[in-house]
Amino acid sequence: MAMLLLAGCGGGQPEKVPESTPWVKVQKILRESDDIMVLDGTDLAPLRNEDASEPVFGDWLVRHFLSDPENFNPFTSNDAGASTVQSFIFESLLYAELDPPYEFKGHIATGYPTVSDDLLSYTFELRDDVTFADGVPLTVDDVVFSIKVIKHPGVLAPHLRNYVSAITDVRKVGANSVTFVCGEPYFRNDLVIGNMQIIPRHFYDPEGLMDRVSVRSLMDGSWEKGPAAELAKRFAERFNRDFNRKILGSGPYLIADWDRDVVTGQKVVLTRNPNYWGYDKTGQPHGFFDQIVFKIINNTDAAFIDLTNGNLDLYSLRPLEFKGKSWSSEFTSRFLKGIEYSSGYTYIGWNNAHPIFKDVRIRKAMTHLTDRDGMVRDLLFGLGEPVEGPIHKFRPEYNHELEPYVFDRDRALRLIEEAGWADSDEDGILDKEIDGKQVPFQFEFLVNSGNQMRKDIALVLQSELQDIGIVCNVRELDWSIFLDRIKSKDFAACTLGWTGSLRFSPDGYQIWHSSQAEPGGSNFISYQNEEVDWILEEYRRTFDLDKRIGLYRRFQEILHEAQPYTFLWKGRNATAYSRRFSGVDWYPAGSDEREWWVEAGERMYQE
Repeated sequence: MAMLLLAGCGGGQPEKVPESTPWVKVQKILRESDDIMVLDGTDLAPLRNEDASEPVFGDWLVRHFLSDPENFNPFTSNDAGASTVQSFIFESLLYAELDPPYEFKGHIATGYPTVSDDLLSYTFELRDDVTFADGVPLTVDDVVFSIKVIKHPGVLAPHLRNYVSAITDVRKVGANSVTFVCGEPYFRNDLVIGNMQIIPRHFYDPEGLMDRVSVRSLMDGSWEKGPAAELAKRFAERFNRDFNRKILGSGPYLIADWDRDVVTGQKVVLTRNPNYWGYDKTGQPHGFFDQIVFKIINNTDAAFIDLTNGNLDLYSLRPLEFKGKSWSSEFTSRFLKGIEYSSGYTYIGWNNAHPIFKDVRIRKAMTHLTDRDGMVRDLLFGLGEPVEGPIHKFRPEYNHELEPYVFDRDRALRLIEEAGWADSDEDGILDKEIDGKQVPFQFEFLVNSGNQMRKDIALVLQSELQDIGIVCNVRELDWSIFLDRIKSKDFAACTLGWTGSLRFSPDGYQIWHSSQAEPGGSNFISYQNEEVDWILEEYRRTFDLDKRIGLYRRFQEILHEAQPYTFLWKGRNATAYSRRFSGVDWYPAGSDEREWWVEAGERMYQE
């Protein structure tokens, strides 16, 4: 089973999923060979492997990373690489099933919380047998500590704080019971609280600096005048600084030796914890590989060569690699391929506070000058489709009524002229007087090095712009430097992508609310709109799915008119993985490598 085209959406508790919600039907349609499969329809069943034998521990999984994780701090890191590594190390109170309808099950907690009638309190019962990787038991104190850290305004985690803004207090109500108290309803409180990573208090705050600081004081700001203010400030400084290369969780994997297993520009190695508390207990996938190796290769061409040389087991194929390099008999005899719709989207971000791009007419013109259909055809080779907004196209909230911004040079030129740009000095470059100075239409487009697709996007746009008198300088930066520039808003344009969720209702607050435009926040393009702020806030308080759908369709209309991003496409992710793996199931939201394993006779790596 290799190619998967997935369509569907999901919901969580306590929200009721409407009967009309489209799910994914598994229907086997073989084309050309048994290595291609298309999924479509309205059934609920995932595509399951047909392995008859029981899974066993052993072997390694070696997968590709394009760059080093931003850092290993569980709350201050905010990139996909760090999140992927941390998903094997940290655990949460609940987990969501991979099968529709994606119900929440107990993990660190014994089960779904008791929710008050007014939807303002959530009480969890914790298991009494959970331990961190160093053997120390996980308790209610660690749960309370974790929310304190996220709530602390001195901790560099604005991307997390916005989700827990409704939480006003956390109370220890028993040896194994904890209640989260909310100031207002939020339809995703169960998801947010249940999915929060629980970190060990004894490891991240060995001196107990946060012991005398309450969650309530962190909410109302009174902690700054309290007796423990200096201790709390010292904690934030240390937490932000000292845990970028130190990590400890309760999950099934750990970093056994930092000097050996974490080498910048080369690798991150996770080792299975043989004493993991959850084997045969939780029902959640825990992983069977002795090691998971994230091999860092900052060049996709080199990474594909490493794959074909047998040095990688799991690799995200680039469109050209999928189209032209992965169908030989030698390749298909060693690898299977899975294709799934991405849960996120790719975009060009315009700095809305930049002197050039704060004009909505210019942002619209840029979108009209971006040949998205041509890019999907020529860069993605059809592995994607253009989108008009940030909502997953298979979610019911997606607004299908939005009229696409077509590739149209004439319309773009009219908008640019309307905005006052002209070649007044006849030097071949458009210019305009801004704040009393004659400014050329020239800007820098940032891309992270090693990502050829993002560079190609910038180069295609650069070529189009130079023909009409606009200078677009494409600059490649190392990932860490690139992120610093983005977070500090020191850019004019960039290409990035956001991940999303097919399984749960979206919440765009983190990216689009004006409060998140602070330095380090996810609204790094500085987009601000009062109606959007109101919609995002009202949406969070609304438990009726139909009302939320209406709010978000209006939200998308506003973004469509403002074009703070040029929304490019939702891709189809092509993944090559070794045929030696057993237990490979595919779900509407993808596959989970923690379910994979290797028969003894198929192993490549031995301890």
